[in-house]
Parts: sequence; structure tokens; C-alpha cells
Amino acid sequence: MSQNITILIVDDHPVVRRGLHGLIASEPGFVVLDEAEDGVEAVEKARVLQPDVIVLDLMMPRKDGLEAINEIKQENPKARILILTSFAEDDKVFPAIKAGAQGYLLKDSSPNMLLQAIRDVYRGQSSLHPTIARKLIHELKQPPDLPPADEPLTEREVETLKLIAQGLSNQEIAQNLGIGEGTVRFHVSNILSKLHLANRTQAALYALQEGLASLD
Repeated sequence: MSQNITILIVDDHPVVRRGLHGLIASEPGFVVLDEAEDGVEAVEKARVLQPDVIVLDLMMPRKDGLEAINEIKQENPKARILILTSFAEDDKVFPAIKAGAQGYLLKDSSPNMLLQAIRDVYRGQSSLHPTIARKLIHELKQPPDLPPADEPLTEREVETLKLIAQGLSNQEIAQNLGIGEGTVRFHVSNILSKLHLANRTQAALYALQEGLASLD
């Protein structure tokens, strides 16, 4: 990569933090800026350090991960957050994704899966543990709270959605479709608006639900 990816590690267990620090810092192109032991520290250090990716646990003292996500995203909507937790319960998963986390991994994930997830989230793509993806697909099958789209996706928007689900960046989608990056951003905005989705992660899950992509 042309530049280093800077990372903030947030977990209330010192052994976990040190293990993650050692793993991530040993990967070329990755720089661990600091560690935080709870949500309060996470918000403060995210504000000061402005890391490229925040690797965040959910269950922590003083301020839990969900509260931290909400505060961090309020201060910096562009913050990229990867959840790394032991919990796959619906009441943890759905609020975290809706709050704006781009990735959600379980702690039984392999080291390589974690490192790749950090790269994906850094590029603005989604990264979901297969168990979490399946849960979210089920959730997306429920009727939305918002009214249905006034108009269907255009053919080009469907093409764009398929490429989002494949994990492609806006630049890669532009190259693939032979259009400008600005046009891709316009299509992505339309897709999210029409489908009443919050971010690319939810768009990718919608594509999975509709059979436009697969988990394999």
C-alpha cells in the first residue's frame, strides 16, 4: 500500500489488547497509534489521534462500544469502525451496524481475516463474519420501518450494487463500468436513498438477500 494504515485498538482486556497490538503492528503497512481500555478512552483518543481504523470491542466498562460508536460518528461521520467482539446476539449486532460500524468480526476469526477486515474497512468496504452476515440478511428480510422506494433501481444502479457487494471501491467500480468516480458516488447515493439503507455494508447485505451476490 502507498501509505500506512493507522489503527486504534479498543478492548477492556489487557491481554487481548497486547495480542492485537502485536499481531497488527507486525503487518507491513499497519501502524498501531494507541490502545484504549474502554469507551470513554476510545472517544477521547479517536478525537485526538484521528486513526484510519478503530478496532473496537462492544462490552466495556464506563461506556460500551455502541455508545462509543455513536459519539465517535457524531464527531467524525467519516470514522471507520471495525467491531471485534465475542458477541453475536441480535441485540448487539443490529444496533452496531445501524450506528455506522463498517465491519463486524467475532473473536474466533483468524488473524488473516482480521488483517483483511482492517484493509477492507480502511477502503470504505464492508467486512462481516459469515455468522453476522447471515443474521443481518435475516434482519433485512423484515419489513422496513421506512416506506418503500418510490422508484426502482435503474439498470446501472443494479450493476453498481452488485459491485458494491463484491467489495469493490468506488474507484474500482468506476474502472469496471467505464464511468467517472463522481458518477459512481451519485449512483451509490441513489441506491442508499431508494432502498432506505444507511451505508455500503447494508447495501452489500441487501444484495446478498436479493441473490445478487453470495457469501462464498
